[in-house]
Amino acid sequence: MYLLDTNVFIEAKNRYYAFDLAPGFWEWLEADAAAGAIGSIDEVKDELTDGADELAQWVRTHPGMFASADALTAVKLAELSKWASSGQFTQAAVDEFLSVADYYLVAHAAAHGHTVVTHEGYQAEAKKRILIPNACRALGVPYCNTFAMLRSREVRLSLDAA
Repeated sequence: MYLLDTNVFIEAKNRYYAFDLAPGFWEWLEADAAAGAIGSIDEVKDELTDGADELAQWVRTHPGMFASADALTAVKLAELSKWASSGQFTQAAVDEFLSVADYYLVAHAAAHGHTVVTHEGYQAEAKKRILIPNACRALGVPYCNTFAMLRSREVRLSLDAA
């Protein structure tokens, strides 16, 4: 299963898969979520529904796409917190990471054997911000970007002549 980061939804809406230009992307998300192939977590849902835009409304109408933390996730949260606090990052970076959805996303993926989908990239020398790919590597969680996910799912978004 693929777990989508907040930035995947936002970038899609704001750029290449805007609701009015690429409704097929959103229809595919709905279908693959219903099939259990993709999803996200409640903390991502909370970040996305803070606004009052079309994306927030779409998220509110698809609550089944977002999973809640469970006991397995809690174990990985502790492991991830220990890694983040190991001294590699500034205290501000640790504090921020432990307060945002990224922390829960990586822990949930680690607990359930999922792949994280994000637009962030790995940075070996990162100190002032804990990036999702860095946290994924620390826990052995696979990660990819939206386009790699679409290709692996063999998604084809066709042009609809209007």
